[in-house]
Amino acid sequence: MTIKLPKIIGHRGACGYAPENTLESINTAAEMGVEWVELDVKLTADNVPVIFHDDTLDRTTNGHGPMAQTLYEDLKQLEAGSWFSDGFTGIKIPTLEETIELLIELDLGLNLEIKPCPGREKETAEIALDLLSHYWDAHDRLLISSFEHVSLETALDMATDWNRGLLLPEEWPENWRDLAEYLDVTTININGNTVTREEVEQIIDLDKPVLAYTINDPQTARKLQGWGIDTMFTDVPDVLQDSLLTVH
Repeated sequence: MTIKLPKIIGHRGACGYAPENTLESINTAAEMGVEWVELDVKLTADNVPVIFHDDTLDRTTNGHGPMAQTLYEDLKQLEAGSWFSDGFTGIKIPTLEETIELLIELDLGLNLEIKPCPGREKETAEIALDLLSHYWDAHDRLLISSFEHVSLETALDMATDWNRGLLLPEEWPENWRDLAEYLDVTTININGNTVTREEVEQIIDLDKPVLAYTINDPQTARKLQGWGIDTMFTDVPDVLQDSLLTVH
């Protein structure tokens, strides 16, 4: 499986400058010259895949309660911008379908993180990937990642020829190597703010690209680049672009 990873991936679009996981955030990333974005997908109560991070609506919308108990019809009535700033008041939570159409139009690569509500690990992956398969042709510009092993296992069963990324939390599970092998992942995605050089070297020994989240500090970015990390997720793509492009 080939993959064309850029040095920088816009985290939830360019969420330092626009509300995360929205079409506006994706457009902002594209305007900054970002080649790929990372976005989170989860399901509404009636199984519509939408781009959203949290299990509950409260932090980034004017709604309340769990996403898993909210119908898409009700979700459409919510606004998802004013929490970020007044200039974004009234914008909506996008569906995965709307988002894919925009990404194709802007010619952006995608790291889609399967971010299921608890207990929906399998169906979130199934529904999201089924939809994606009808639209997305550029396999070298697509990475399906998740912290949830069941979601990655579903991706492996459904779309063997798509690249998968194993997301590791701050505390790595002892069997992370076995998981990476079993799930046949292309990349390992780690917390770049807490990782040690030794840990990075362990992944490099597996001959897999290392992706680090979420790096907003140029000094940290340069250090990680020096350690051999291939790609960094960032909220502020323009800040990292300036610091990383000078290194060859």
